[in-house]
Amino acid sequence: MGKSQKKRSMRRHNPVRVPDSHLPKGLASASETSSKTAAILPIIQKMEGTDAAERKWACVAVSNLIQNDPSTRRLLQGKNIVGALITRLTDSEEEVVVEALGALRNLCIDGGYDICAEMYNKSILVPLRTFVPKVSTTLAQYLEGPQNAPENAQKLVYEFADNLITILWCLSETSNKALTAINEMKLTPFLMSFLAAREKIPLAPVTAAAQCLYVLTDDNYPTISDVRADGGYIACLMSIINPDDTQSLPNGKAPESQSPDPRPVTLRVLASGILRNVSPIPPPSAASAIDVDKEIVLPQLQPVIASISLSDASASALELISQHTETPNIENLSLKNTPKSDHRSPAEIELERLEGRLRTVQLALEILTGVCATLPDPEPDVAPGQGEDLADTEDGDEEDMTEGAEDEDADDELAADMDMAVDDTVNGMDTDTSAPAALPALVQPLLALVQPTTLSFPPLAAPSPHPPTTSVLGAIHLAALECLNNIFLALARATASTPASAVDVAGGRAVWDALWAALGAIGTQTGLGQERRRAVWEVAAGVLWGVASVCRGNLEPKPEQVQALMALCDGATADDQLRVKCIGTLESLAQNPVFVDANGTIAAYLLSMLPTASTPSPAGTEPMLQAASSLIDIYSDEGAPWDANFRVGRYLERLAGSVDGVKKAVKAIDRRKEGGRELRRRGEEVRDNLVAFLEYRRGLGL
Repeated sequence: MGKSQKKRSMRRHNPVRVPDSHLPKGLASASETSSKTAAILPIIQKMEGTDAAERKWACVAVSNLIQNDPSTRRLLQGKNIVGALITRLTDSEEEVVVEALGALRNLCIDGGYDICAEMYNKSILVPLRTFVPKVSTTLAQYLEGPQNAPENAQKLVYEFADNLITILWCLSETSNKALTAINEMKLTPFLMSFLAAREKIPLAPVTAAAQCLYVLTDDNYPTISDVRADGGYIACLMSIINPDDTQSLPNGKAPESQSPDPRPVTLRVLASGILRNVSPIPPPSAASAIDVDKEIVLPQLQPVIASISLSDASASALELISQHTETPNIENLSLKNTPKSDHRSPAEIELERLEGRLRTVQLALEILTGVCATLPDPEPDVAPGQGEDLADTEDGDEEDMTEGAEDEDADDELAADMDMAVDDTVNGMDTDTSAPAALPALVQPLLALVQPTTLSFPPLAAPSPHPPTTSVLGAIHLAALECLNNIFLALARATASTPASAVDVAGGRAVWDALWAALGAIGTQTGLGQERRRAVWEVAAGVLWGVASVCRGNLEPKPEQVQALMALCDGATADDQLRVKCIGTLESLAQNPVFVDANGTIAAYLLSMLPTASTPSPAGTEPMLQAASSLIDIYSDEGAPWDANFRVGRYLERLAGSVDGVKKAVKAIDRRKEGGRELRRRGEEVRDNLVAFLEYRRGLGL
């Protein structure tokens, strides 16, 4: 199977804070589903009017109208609210500019990629470029003589900076074009100035700067190079994560709140992620000798993911949601503060704080996913656009079966197959034979984060009672599964190369059962708004494959689980990657010596995927190759208890009848397509292994 080409990972902190996939498309349907349709036209008119106070009012109204309301957001988008707000960034009145930037920031956070792409296409970076030096100059002045600036003026600048940086961070994740344009702005000194001044300024712009820098150092060489080149930057980041750092963070305290401000923890998590992104850190920095993953990231992030109970968080959110809150009347909106801080009840403030804590857990999981990936990264540091289309050249499964011998490297080949089925959404780290030893300790807290809560997924074809909480809970489940996927891939590789390193079988069974319990609770509902459920199943299939391969021969192939895997593989929306994962899991389940009947059921299913001389595979080329490879692995040992199925079912004849079809399918693979070169190599290997396997089985005379 062809390995997907490595792309720059999009670690979206907040992909769509208020999901709207459950809503019908189109402006008319947005109008029908929004309860605030009548307010839209006055906002548009006043935003383009001659009265500065009305223009300011309109910008504030946008922020308040879109809060947790995707229908109204869509309706405003259809009326070109993005273009209107960008125009206001060059308004003659400073207060209008401030409010317009705040509204755009909130649209970025609530709307996700599509709205960010619209902003970029409508040239939002043109005015933003002018704001960066102005904010930088003002920040330096305030730090030099804070007594010379009124407190309300400082507050305004810091909130403006927070909004500006947040928009830049969101745009950085929109597209490579946007990233390239932002690289040209040379933001590293600007962003690091906020981190360096964290003791003297509010945490909001500091955390936004750290988040933006984290995104910009994610597989993005220009910013990585800038950070590596300045020892002061590295020292600043190290001081943030240093447990002995006793700096006061007065602006991070919130005594009036039920829960602590999550931003100090978020800042440490982000600093850990930035250091990981820029590692290896070059001399003469003292940090150059540090193993960032083992000495910084794991100690910082393990407590974060273990410190939260999602069921408790869900219960707290439901309690807060039940408290009565009202959307403010548009005509009575205050214009004194920035939009994001206006008109929030204590319950809404607490919900936002809870969401922030959950987002920090999500972020920690995304960073840990990279730590758990023990595959080497084949790509050197290059500028964006260079090397993005290069095919991977990892050599995980290069050896063919030779001389008709049975496949002695079945474990190695299986682990290599798994490598190719893993989505390349994380940075690789150099292969370290000791790395898997640290991974099992993460399994238990990750399994806890996989279990769904009442708020984790929206009801069928209906919105969640609090979409932001539902969005982040679902994202945490998904990120935890991605971590587990990489952990068990690493363990499968370790088990294949050193059988003695296999994990405890009882522990593996417990993980297997916990995964199925979670998937059973999540359910298989489909339809608008249920995309996250589907995504969870797709990632979970990779985890199941990893666990099954590590515990091969020791897991009971329960009929309902076997059927669920087959149904997932046969699903109308299943892609080749998902099918391969399901087939690989079934392969391992088929090798339990006690359940010979289940072996026959699985073998019949895999055989149904093979082509004939005149009929192509109904499953597609990649799944077909995996099915053929799996059959070879299952029946490579003629002494296995289940080999009776091979002889009684005359599988040799069925496999022999598929050879011509396999050859045709392999020959038809287009090397020019994405992943085609690797898939062609894989196909040729399976073809040759199949021919050698048939010769070997015929030679046995059984």
